[in-house]
Amino acid sequence: MTKMRAITVAEAGGPELLQFTEVESPAPGAGELLVQTRAVGVNFIETYQRSGIYSVEYPFTPGGEAAGVVLEVGDGVEGYTAGDVITTAEASRTYAERFVVPADRAVRVPEGIAADVAAAIPLQGITAHYLATSAAQPRAGETVVVHAGAGGVGLLLTQLLVARGVRVFTTVSTAEKRELSLGAGAAEVFDYDDFSARARELTDGEGVAVVYDGVGARTFDDSLAALRVRGELVLFGAASGPVPPFDLQRLNAGGSLSVTRPSMGHFVRTAEERAWRYRELFAAMEAGQLDFRIGARFPLAEAAAAHQALESRATTGKVILEP
Repeated sequence: MTKMRAITVAEAGGPELLQFTEVESPAPGAGELLVQTRAVGVNFIETYQRSGIYSVEYPFTPGGEAAGVVLEVGDGVEGYTAGDVITTAEASRTYAERFVVPADRAVRVPEGIAADVAAAIPLQGITAHYLATSAAQPRAGETVVVHAGAGGVGLLLTQLLVARGVRVFTTVSTAEKRELSLGAGAAEVFDYDDFSARARELTDGEGVAVVYDGVGARTFDDSLAALRVRGELVLFGAASGPVPPFDLQRLNAGGSLSVTRPSMGHFVRTAEERAWRYRELFAAMEAGQLDFRIGARFPLAEAAAAHQALESRATTGKVILEP
């Protein structure tokens, strides 16, 4: 059996439990691709799985997002050959030198896009796209708030919305992140402590059409307070912890507000929808409307350091691992 190196976790706990070990290489089954890993996207969900917040079966190799070169094509696969460069956010065990992915959940990467950028596109790019176009649909001229505006999703979401004529306010925690968010097109950048009041002030007391909130417990109440009548709160993450249960009557009292809790899997339910989202992302990149920022990169063997950096909020943009 062919061997490779991968990150494994034997039990729930801290980043130090991420071990770089030798394991058996996977083989592609029917409908699958075997891929030589070029770069791996690191995401908060993997820290939740490693720490035990999300239940997984141990031993466990994290990762769902990666880009690489097709080595083998499984039975029944059409449209791919060895040597194709693909990217995906819908694989498993990608913290490894090789991984398998269902062919219908991979996308061929256009020429000219580097492997590290290709690995940064899927999860944050598709998330930003469905947030901008589907989970809510702000129109040109409307104003929204994007929390964590210098994070990977925040930077991309800001760019996509600005390209559609939407005025974007963001929140950040440092001066450096403020400059990054402004560079992505944010009209105003706020501290977390006063964003609700500032958003109302800059909309003549009306409030914003949409708040995109990936922070969760820390920002939820003020996010509701920042909304206009019939505004929408899109809660897509919980970086500061989950939102406690709340009285739905607050939505009525706030002005017939709406709250939605989307996740990516529900917005790539068909091959056609998946292809549309990637096509628009690639087109936006080619048009110069979308820049994927690689905020930090680590060797695969140093996955523990990557998790520490992500969990400490020390990074901006995308964190990647490179075998």
